[in-house]
Amino acid sequence: MAMNLYQFNFNKINGEEISFKSLKGKVVLIVNTASNCGLTYHYKGLESLYQEYKDDGLEVIGFPCNQFGKQEPGTAKEIENFCNDKYGITFTLSEKIEVNGSNTHPVYKYLKSELKGKLNDSIKWNFTKFLIDRNGVPFKRFSSTAEPENIKPFIEELI
Repeated sequence: MAMNLYQFNFNKINGEEISFKSLKGKVVLIVNTASNCGLTYHYKGLESLYQEYKDDGLEVIGFPCNQFGKQEPGTAKEIENFCNDKYGITFTLSEKIEVNGSNTHPVYKYLKSELKGKLNDSIKWNFTKFLIDRNGVPFKRFSSTAEPENIKPFIEELI
């Protein structure tokens, strides 16, 4: 597997390809998201974290995923509009991806291999969070129920 996140790319929700190399030196929070989940309110906390720490080098990237209860069924435009209209999201959103199974996005294959879950490496639900240090190395994995504000001490440790 890769030594760090910088060997991967992803497509933003508008289709633009982004290399994680462009985030060198930043702390990155990666989250699989969904618009119709009981945890969708986490968008608010994630945006709050982004606003509080972006000037200190935090990047937040939401990866919409429809694998859990089909809670992200919309098109890219529908997802983007929902996030903007309901939560005022300014952090980066990717195109819709898969985080488990044979079509798992390479970034998630890497993250899951580096930071395993409690029972195994699979993502259990929407809003699982991965915090990456300034060198592109996965630092800590948080369950879907971990409130974004509870991640602050770990962000502050890395910033």
